[in-house]
Amino acid sequence: MAGKNNQRSNSRIFLFFFLLAFSLLLFLFSLSPLRTPSSPSPTHFHVPIAETSFVASLDHFLAHAQTSLKDHTARDVTKLDDAVFRSETDRLYSDPYYPVSLPLRVYVYDMPPKFTHDLLWLFKNTYRDTSNLTSNGSPVHRLIEQHSIDYWLWADLIAPQSERLLTSVVRVHRQEEADLFYIPFFTTISFFLMEKQQCKALYREALKWITDQPAWKRSGGRDHILPVHHPWSFKSVRRYVKNAIWLLPDMDSTGNWYKPGQVYLEKDLILPYVPNVDLCDAKCLSETNPKRSTLLFFRGRLKRNAGGKIRSKLGAELSGADGVVIEEGTAGEGGKEAAQRGMRKSLFCLSPAGDTPSSARLFDAIVSGCIPVIISDELELPFEGILDYRKIAVFISSNDAVKPGWLLKYLKGIRPAHIKEMQQNLAKVCNQGHVEFYFTSAPHPLVLFDSFVVNLARTFY
Repeated sequence: MAGKNNQRSNSRIFLFFFLLAFSLLLFLFSLSPLRTPSSPSPTHFHVPIAETSFVASLDHFLAHAQTSLKDHTARDVTKLDDAVFRSETDRLYSDPYYPVSLPLRVYVYDMPPKFTHDLLWLFKNTYRDTSNLTSNGSPVHRLIEQHSIDYWLWADLIAPQSERLLTSVVRVHRQEEADLFYIPFFTTISFFLMEKQQCKALYREALKWITDQPAWKRSGGRDHILPVHHPWSFKSVRRYVKNAIWLLPDMDSTGNWYKPGQVYLEKDLILPYVPNVDLCDAKCLSETNPKRSTLLFFRGRLKRNAGGKIRSKLGAELSGADGVVIEEGTAGEGGKEAAQRGMRKSLFCLSPAGDTPSSARLFDAIVSGCIPVIISDELELPFEGILDYRKIAVFISSNDAVKPGWLLKYLKGIRPAHIKEMQQNLAKVCNQGHVEFYFTSAPHPLVLFDSFVVNLARTFY
């Protein structure tokens, strides 16, 4: 019986992963308005779904957000156990598809403002501080934007249900009704914008708050979702929450960023970076594709740590080659414009590993209509078990990539018909509403995806 209960629990989590990833892909890759927002409700958070710029959306969000909600947190583990038993018994006899039925029910913790709204205000109030750079010269606020999936997810979960993007996941306000629990702590913002000791103190406070919750004690955190989308975030205390479902940029199986046993595909979820460049829509692609005169383009930091050391080798191998543009640069405003221009002029965009196996420029290339050339031996892509990246990208091993002349010879040998096919697939990814790869403005694919997940749920056993 215990094994069957674990299987059912894993089924719910598995299905939630599908739903979660697709709702976020809609947010992160759609750079055109999604829906005209209604007037803000005085009793709800209002989420500006029509705005997909992080900064503009955050302005609207904070202008309409309330920082206090009714607290439905259970105070006693035994009482919560009893309430869960009654709730699951009722669902078992009323729903023939329980526990894999839809919608999935998510309880969003009402954490104190210092873990949520105060950190969003900290970002907003310091956004113009352009001197705030990381040790390698990258603009801190731009880096936070690339890892802002925690904001987009939370904003969607707490929006009025009528304004939500995905109807297959609903927010519940009683813990005994929840399949999963979401922890809305902005771990990346706190890491980059707070003093080191202040940040560590806040992490310890958040850890105590989270692990004091009866629902956490009841499951050991196994049904809790925690966003740690930057590999440095929450690092000082995350060994205490390793049972939770982590939202990550990659697995980094090299061991440079996560300790053994902390992250693995059976438990955690890889979610994409937010693109740093604007979407090249259908009109843009029709204008730029015939004029892509650069064979291979890269703009970014050439000196990186860990697996990213291959960048300097690639730079030395490719710099000065005919049809190749290699530029050193960061993701600041000027860097964004330069990267966007270069990607829209190029057939292929180099996407080597960064400090971790993943890199934000993969998603910049996708929304630019530039075929990514992925050089990262340890990379786990967001939902690659569902999404066939081979239709839109070229994968090269690190050993082959640095052989003198090998990479350019390989790219020049790709048939024009195959290049055109990948370009068409990139256009579908960003503009044509396929269920597998859908990042556009129209609402109807959500209905298609709901149907897809329902069928998946019904065939799971």
